[in-house]
Amino acid sequence: MTAHTVEYIRYRIPADRSAEFLAAYTRAAVPLAASPHCVDYELTRCEDDFEHYILRITWTSTKDHMEGFRRSDHFKEFFAEIRPYVEHIEEMRHYTPTAVRGTGASTPTLYAWAGGEERLARLTEVFYEKVLADDLLAPLFAGLDPEHAHHVAQWLGEVFGGPAHYSQEHGGHSHMVAKHLGKGITEPQRRRWVNLLQDAADEAALPTDAEFRSAFAAYVEWGTRLAVYFSGPDATRPTDQPVPLWNWGAAPPYQP
Repeated sequence: MTAHTVEYIRYRIPADRSAEFLAAYTRAAVPLAASPHCVDYELTRCEDDFEHYILRITWTSTKDHMEGFRRSDHFKEFFAEIRPYVEHIEEMRHYTPTAVRGTGASTPTLYAWAGGEERLARLTEVFYEKVLADDLLAPLFAGLDPEHAHHVAQWLGEVFGGPAHYSQEHGGHSHMVAKHLGKGITEPQRRRWVNLLQDAADEAALPTDAEFRSAFAAYVEWGTRLAVYFSGPDATRPTDQPVPLWNWGAAPPYQP
């Protein structure tokens, strides 16, 4: 998992310069967004004191920011716009995200929307019944552990924002990846796996709304393609990594 860096720049802009400041950053955002080292950015204004602004920029790494962006033509264009406001910077620092993260209850997790532990357990139960009866996939699962479906339900639950049972009982992403090393999964097998899981989702009565199913399908595509990669002859087991967290319409920034 790539460790991104978050830079925070805190400004205090006199009220009579706020309009020109916002206009300048609107222009500066163009070269900033064009930089391959910029993941995302956001300029916010304090509601309690309109003179305070905070710019948040997520960089691919601190080194990429300092040695890549700062030495590029994109920075020259960016700095030309914001130069008049440098004297108004009160703080400018890099921060590394920690494991303390999550989403609030205003938006339900995919786990909750799917129906929680019981529904995901039903999903994997139905799915592995199909897998073991499938000529193309059954050989991959010869001698399947009776608890395998339960473990996969735990994995999906954690990925979709539920309890961290998989991490607590089995490990992180590298543990799941290790299950695929040397398996030599083919593209036809991957596609069959995807199709059977989608069928199982219907039979297990997972929600059918477009938003949920698109997020569900996106994770299945992402996860199965990684499984194919790690099952191949050139794959190496990654270092210990946390279980990826999947949300509505957003893929975690994972690089094998």
